Amino acid sequence: MSIPTNLKYTKDHEWISIEGDVATVGITHFAQKELGDIVYVEVETLDQTLDKDEVFGTVEAVKTVSDLFLPLTGEIIAFNDSLESAPETVNSDPYGAGWMIKIKIADASEIDSLLSDEAYKELIGA
Repeated sequence: MSIPTNLKYTKDHEWISIEGDVATVGITHFAQKELGDIVYVEVETLDQTLDKDEVFGTVEAVKTVSDLFLPLTGEIIAFNDSLESAPETVNSDPYGAGWMIKIKIADASEIDSLLSDEAYKELIGA
């Protein structure tokens, strides 16, 4: 299972790529595999500022709907619009074209609470 070393992770199986004060967020390969075929991604929180661990959207698979949790406090500044017509991209390319949102980080100190790739591997038993 692919777990990129240049990303941070959450216990809720989101990945985070940080560039300056902007973070790109998606779900991990492990998460998309557990969910199965993803048929819909909903994010109605664009342009809103949310606290860490608040629900920013949902992902719907054939058999279940799962909440998506914000890994860092910040304003949601972008949604990956291509997921509206091709939500299966989350399955085929979770760390690339399957990204979900971008946030403007409000509290950089929260980055320290995220998991490294090694800690995430331990979490999922990889």
